Amino acid sequence: GRGGGGGNGGPRWPLIAAVGVGLAVVGVGAGALLGSGSKDDDAKDNQPVSATAPASTEASPSPTVDPAREQAVELDKLLAHSGDSRSSVINAVEDVKACRDLDKAASDLREAAKQRKQLVTDLSGLSVDKLPEHEALSEALRKAWKASASADDHYAKWADQTKGKGKKGCKKGSARNTEQTAAGNRESGTATEQKKKASELWNAIARQYGLTERAPTQL
Repeated sequence: GRGGGGGNGGPRWPLIAAVGVGLAVVGVGAGALLGSGSKDDDAKDNQPVSATAPASTEASPSPTVDPAREQAVELDKLLAHSGDSRSSVINAVEDVKACRDLDKAASDLREAAKQRKQLVTDLSGLSVDKLPEHEALSEALRKAWKASASADDHYAKWADQTKGKGKKGCKKGSARNTEQTAAGNRESGTATEQKKKASELWNAIARQYGLTERAPTQL
């Protein structure tokens, strides 16, 4: 009888022990859940920081910037002003030829020469090393603008000479050609030649980057 009773009582301890282990497991599980909950809270606290990091990275333009295009855009801005004095030069030279408004013609020509010298200075301040054939393009532009400036100065001196000679400076309403006229014509020819080279080189770049193409006369 006791053996049976002992047998009946025997399983109670393993059963209680099993229940105790089960509660312990539940306790560990609850602790784990609480622990994970606290980690989630930390993660939530950190979420705005982690979320802003990729946003700022995406906002950065650095990966998409094309250095060559940036240089082309800056050069395009300079070239936009290169033809500003063209009409005033043409008008001034025509006035000298016709022996009229000689003081104004000389002044306009010297102002045009000043502008073209400034273009050379501005060009030297630009970075163009990423552009195709940049050395040839820079050289052509420099030579063109220097020659144009020189031509303007010679034509201005021609205007001074024409005025200084009075009636002898003009013949039948036209200014007599002088050494200054010839020098101006030579420099103007050099400028035209170099502008053709520069125009071809620049237009290839302009087409590549969707910028303004320019004829030689616009430089």
